[in-house]
Amino acid sequence: MVNKKHLQIIRQGVDAWNEWRRKNPELRPNLRGADLHEADLYEADLSEADLGKANLTQANLGGANLGFAEVSEARVGGANLSKANLTQANLGEANLSMASLCEADLRGANLYKAILTQANLYKADLCMVNLGEANLYKADLSKANLDDAVLYKADLSKANLGGAVLTGAVFRGAKLCGADLKRVNLYNRNLSEADLRGAVLRGANLSGADLSGAHLDAAQLISTNLCGATLSGSTVYGASVWDIKVDDQTNQQNLVITPFGNPTITVDDIEVAQFIYLLLNNQAIHKVIDTITSKAVLILGRFSEERKVVLDALREELRKHNYLPIMFDFDPTTNQTIIETVKTLAGMSRFVIADLTDARSVPQELQIIDTHCRTVAVRLIKKRGEPEYGMLDFRNSPWFVKGRYEYETAEELIASIKDNVIGRAEEKVKELRSRA
Repeated sequence: MVNKKHLQIIRQGVDAWNEWRRKNPELRPNLRGADLHEADLYEADLSEADLGKANLTQANLGGANLGFAEVSEARVGGANLSKANLTQANLGEANLSMASLCEADLRGANLYKAILTQANLYKADLCMVNLGEANLYKADLSKANLDDAVLYKADLSKANLGGAVLTGAVFRGAKLCGADLKRVNLYNRNLSEADLRGAVLRGANLSGADLSGAHLDAAQLISTNLCGATLSGSTVYGASVWDIKVDDQTNQQNLVITPFGNPTITVDDIEVAQFIYLLLNNQAIHKVIDTITSKAVLILGRFSEERKVVLDALREELRKHNYLPIMFDFDPTTNQTIIETVKTLAGMSRFVIADLTDARSVPQELQIIDTHCRTVAVRLIKKRGEPEYGMLDFRNSPWFVKGRYEYETAEELIASIKDNVIGRAEEKVKELRSRA
């Protein structure tokens, strides 16, 4: 129980209290269970004080020294503890909801099972703090130092961890659904079985992290570094995966792509997980795939001002024949991005129309198709009388439609497109598919 003399002194004000502490350095204040709600304790020396079960709600403890204090099971909701010294204080099971702890020094403190809902911990030093099973729902931990902190099974739902230092922090079993983890460094961290549903992990470094069995449903994994990370057995239903970094060491086995309660379907690649799920469950996706594979036509040629008029007319006419024309305007180059783009576009097309008229990049594009897409029919066309620029000999290639169609004007090309371009290309499509 509270020491009535000590309580009487602190109620005289901070100056009287601090003076008494200076004269009695050997005494450990006993304020256990004291009612100090709304008390002005700004810069009070409460080091080593027993404040267990005390009522400190709405108290002003800004700049106070609570080093090594016993504050377990105390009610500190809404209190101002900004810049307070709480090093190695025992705050186990304390109620600190909505408390201001910005820039507070909590190094080595015990906050096991503490209630810190909506608490302000901006720039707080939480190095080596025990936050096991603590409730940090909607807490502001931005730019906080959580180096080597223990967050085992802590509830960090919708917490703001933007810019926080998390080196050595333990998150095993932590609940981080809806948390803001933009650009945080979780390199080599243990996040196995962590609940990251809806978490924002944009630009986060999760390289080497253990996320096995983690819940990543609806998480934002945009530009996230997952090199060397372990994702095996995690659930990724609804996860947003864009521009992630993975490597040969990223373990992606048995990723669950179905929501809880549904028959389990697993894949081994997080980047294709969403596509596989949609492919299985969305009829619209079936329609899109059917449209692409049965109607897409890739148009290659020179995209100069004069030549583009012809290619645009060709594209418009293909639409009238119920095809899906695709034109990709790019400069001649051999970089890997262009090679992969041509491979992808040609690979998903029903056939390709390549206009050789003054088309300096077309031989390179046809070489890519000849190397990687030899089951796609290609119809060559050219303006009559124009030289072939650096044309390679593809006459023995399986995709080559024998002969070239030559035209004088765009009008002539369009007038005969059905028989001389589309018809011949479709014949080659049937031939190639009959061999498959």
